[in-house]
Amino acid sequence: MTGLTVLRLRQRAAEPELMDDPQEEGAELAEAYRRLRTLNKLFGASHPVLFGVRKLWQDAGRPMRFSILDIGAGSGDINRALLKWADRNGVRLHIVLADRSETACAEARSCFRDEPRVEVVQADVRSLPAASCDVVTATQFAHHFSDMELPAIISRMLNASRWGVVLNDIHRHWLPWAAVWLTTRISRNRMIRHDGPLSVAKGFRAEDWRRLSAKLPGYPLQYRWKALFRYVVVIQKPDDRNGANECAARRSQKAGKGRHVR
Repeated sequence: MTGLTVLRLRQRAAEPELMDDPQEEGAELAEAYRRLRTLNKLFGASHPVLFGVRKLWQDAGRPMRFSILDIGAGSGDINRALLKWADRNGVRLHIVLADRSETACAEARSCFRDEPRVEVVQADVRSLPAASCDVVTATQFAHHFSDMELPAIISRMLNASRWGVVLNDIHRHWLPWAAVWLTTRISRNRMIRHDGPLSVAKGFRAEDWRRLSAKLPGYPLQYRWKALFRYVVVIQKPDDRNGANECAARRSQKAGKGRHVR
């Protein structure tokens, strides 16, 4: 770690990641997704998105039926934690894993081939149908877009959701940068070696979320720092919450009240 690296981390990096190139498909990319699954476990990638999803679910009245669209899902591996949470709370959860990469979709189908609650579709964030799910999630997806692009991308995600959006992304800081750089040196995959540290450099700090919030008037944005240098961001759709709560209340009357959230 050098002073120059710390200085560069003051601003979000603009360099594109290798995995962003739509021409990068095939065996090397598939291997990169497999390596990412290991890194996600190592750095606790599932915990922030579970926190955010649970918050929106509680605010909607804890409905028995719940749908999630995970955009830029890659292998979709972090969603296993959501499925376990749904099992514990008796929630009938349906998850759509969406990614524009054919290789990512193939990896996701392989990972969830025996899971009927998970559907995999090849789709771009800019073409998501309106109100197609209760909540849109995005793990380590937002950092792929510039500050100029993000408001329009988040607006697309909000449009696709009925209740809101949960972002799970990386805190831009020298310590996770160093940890990821060291961890990825053991891999021979050029995408992992290049994109791993770069993804931290393209990450966020609190002031970045505040600027994004100012560009999304009418949509309450809450961000929270989570362990292992991650942020969870919850963006709610206020206009839809009353209807969602009324619907959830009717479901709760049928299913019984007082369920404990675990």
